[in-house]
Amino acid sequence: MKATEVNQKWNVLREAIAQRFDMELPDLKVMLFLIGVQELGKGPKQFSKREKEELMHIATCRLFSSMGFYELVGLDEEGWPHWKLIKPVPNYTLMEQELIIKSLIVDYFQDLDFI
Repeated sequence: MKATEVNQKWNVLREAIAQRFDMELPDLKVMLFLIGVQELGKGPKQFSKREKEELMHIATCRLFSSMGFYELVGLDEEGWPHWKLIKPVPNYTLMEQELIIKSLIVDYFQDLDFI
């Protein structure tokens, strides 16, 4: 997808999420958190600051797994997913990173038929 197409779909997704969860337009961190909660599969609950960071890491691994960078190893005894780095993620510029992550997030929610 081109940058303009990614950004258009990103904005549509943000608006859909904001309406669905009755919240302000979410930023990248909030979107990663939501994906992490979805991937954890335990439903909504209160998470500690550390758990929120881990949820965003889970989301990042899940998103980059679609590009072959990570592989799901399995779940620990508490049901948290663990990922293994398969190949190093290239050193993208900040602008490239943001665009790639937005694109992967859009794809993730499209796969769930959310948008």
